[in-house]
Amino acid sequence: MTDSLRPGQQDAPGQASEHHQHSHQHQKDTLTFRIFLGLALGFGVGLLMYYVPAQGSVTAAWVQEYLIDGVFLVFGKIFINLLKLMIVPLVLVSLICGVIASEESKSLGRLGTKTFFLYLITTGVAISLALLVAQVVNPGAGISLDGGYEPYVAQERPPFVQVLINIFPDNPIEAMAEGNMLQVIVFAILVGIALNHTGANGKRIGAIFEDLNVVVMKLVQLIMQLAPYGVFFLVGKVFAEQGLDLLKGLGAYMACVLVALFLHFTGTYLTILTFLARLNPVIFLRKMRPAHMFAFSTASSAATMPITMGIVEKKLGVKNSVASFTIPLGTTINMDGTAIMQGVATVFIAGAYGVELGLAEFLSVIATATLASIGTAAVPSAGMITLAMVLGQVGLPAEAIGLILGVDRVLDMVRTAVNITGDAVVTCTVARSEGALDQSIYDDPDVVEVQPG
Repeated sequence: MTDSLRPGQQDAPGQASEHHQHSHQHQKDTLTFRIFLGLALGFGVGLLMYYVPAQGSVTAAWVQEYLIDGVFLVFGKIFINLLKLMIVPLVLVSLICGVIASEESKSLGRLGTKTFFLYLITTGVAISLALLVAQVVNPGAGISLDGGYEPYVAQERPPFVQVLINIFPDNPIEAMAEGNMLQVIVFAILVGIALNHTGANGKRIGAIFEDLNVVVMKLVQLIMQLAPYGVFFLVGKVFAEQGLDLLKGLGAYMACVLVALFLHFTGTYLTILTFLARLNPVIFLRKMRPAHMFAFSTASSAATMPITMGIVEKKLGVKNSVASFTIPLGTTINMDGTAIMQGVATVFIAGAYGVELGLAEFLSVIATATLASIGTAAVPSAGMITLAMVLGQVGLPAEAIGLILGVDRVLDMVRTAVNITGDAVVTCTVARSEGALDQSIYDDPDVVEVQPG
């Protein structure tokens, strides 16, 4: 009996489940609306805190100390930490379960080859598109390098050979403690393969991991209930510190990055989804909406990964055996948005220095940025480290990154949304090719919100 029924009235056969479904759908729509509301309120409150108090006043100092660096910082960080708390358990447990479900190492190898190939192709297209747009617009024209920017000291990047060696962990516990996701992925795959070849003992332990997976997804669901508040504090802090003044002088650069991101989002991803995976892009975009809001708010593919994985499994119909492999791998190596930023930034900085880039330089940028994306951490602004390497390939100083540091946080939020879209598109495409996508779940228009577990 529910509140909508009169005393003594019983549901007719099928009506109870239908009523429960509508009630559940209402709850899901409410959560989506609350997340969007948190995003909008964070934007508005952040701008108010930036513009309303007079600069240098007691009120401005109070807002900075107690609100921006106090309440908003604390609660935003707590929410990010809760999301990051789930990353290693989610990847480890879910991927082991996925490998167990795949049963055959051959299918796992085929899955890995398809996924890695698609991620590299989309990243190559992204950087090429960025260079093309930047060449047409030439955002660096008219920029004066008078030293009025904050110098950027690039961190040293290990050689490529060392990057390959570092993929394989010598201490899996250390890898999990440090959040080294490539090493965690490799360890989880090896454990899954071992369990598949250990007979009855492996099946018993595999069943434990299946139960753990249910618990982990339930924990993700509980954390999701805090999402509207976390989004509010994160977005509010960014705009309270940045305001809209950051647009001045760098409008052409920002426009180039945003146009390239939009073209890659609509042109590359939706084309792959429509013609290669033969799936409806409108349904995809509708169901990915919560993940896009999370990615924009956190500027971290890793922090958004539990939401992305929940959506592709529960709402887009991808089997766990595929999603548990492709999403963590994409979070680690698929940095199309970062590659776009690096392409535009290279042309922008070259134009600002009056340096002409030829075909050889462009090819070098494409190759370097594509390979560098594999080692870019899925955390805010990590692309700046690899950008220094890309600039070095064409003889541009890393110190010039200081030109774009002021606007990078906002652009980072947008390109993270593009990155997680690429993860989901590749996942759906690979799943469709493997017969691991439930079309009826994907096409169901009523399933629009992620409810892990």
